Amino acid sequence: MLIRSFPAGAFGTNCYAVATGAGQECVVVDPGMDAVQPLARMLADDGLKPVAVVLTHGHLDHTFSVLPVCDGYDIPAYLHPEDSGMLSDPARWHGPQLAPLITGVRLPDPADVLPLADGATISLAGVDLTVRHAPGHTRGSVVFSLDLGEAPGLLAGDVLFAGSVGRVDLPGGSWPDMLGSLRDVVLPLDDETVVLPGHGPATTIGRERATNPYLAQAAGAPKGRGL
Repeated sequence: MLIRSFPAGAFGTNCYAVATGAGQECVVVDPGMDAVQPLARMLADDGLKPVAVVLTHGHLDHTFSVLPVCDGYDIPAYLHPEDSGMLSDPARWHGPQLAPLITGVRLPDPADVLPLADGATISLAGVDLTVRHAPGHTRGSVVFSLDLGEAPGLLAGDVLFAGSVGRVDLPGGSWPDMLGSLRDVVLPLDDETVVLPGHGPATTIGRERATNPYLAQAAGAPKGRGL
């Protein structure tokens, strides 16, 4: 499996391209702010042809470039329905501190936005992505499991980072839901699973299980909270 990435925009959001190898079709994950030209250069370096964009959630720093990328390559986008309104009205979902910076920003949805369903496996560019709904950061946050060849992989969006987890203080965020997602979606994964997060460096489930205080808290969360 070929994974390429770069940090997009002021928020350093990891934009990924996933393919079976150089010169093949690929899936683009989370094309964030100012991502169009860096993405084009990254794809050209490996001769990759995008066939779809998949979004881990609807926040602006992960979706800002979805329309020009989808229109430019004539490809669909995939997003969980719980986050569908976030593309067209981002200011509503970013809280009072960030809202003034993006008031008036409107991002029309791409022509073809397809829904992501919990437990579904979508096959794109020869890559099988298994969708797990993992609310907490947003109502429609998802993670994608995939086979990296040498190990299982997880495109984690803003659910799990190296040493931390996504914030839950923005509209649509929920700490009980985040605990439930960490407990029921993340913690059951194999320790060898390589975590490819929405921000920051890659890590593994084993490393986070041993060192991440939020996963330790989630492990002790009683059933019935969150999911």
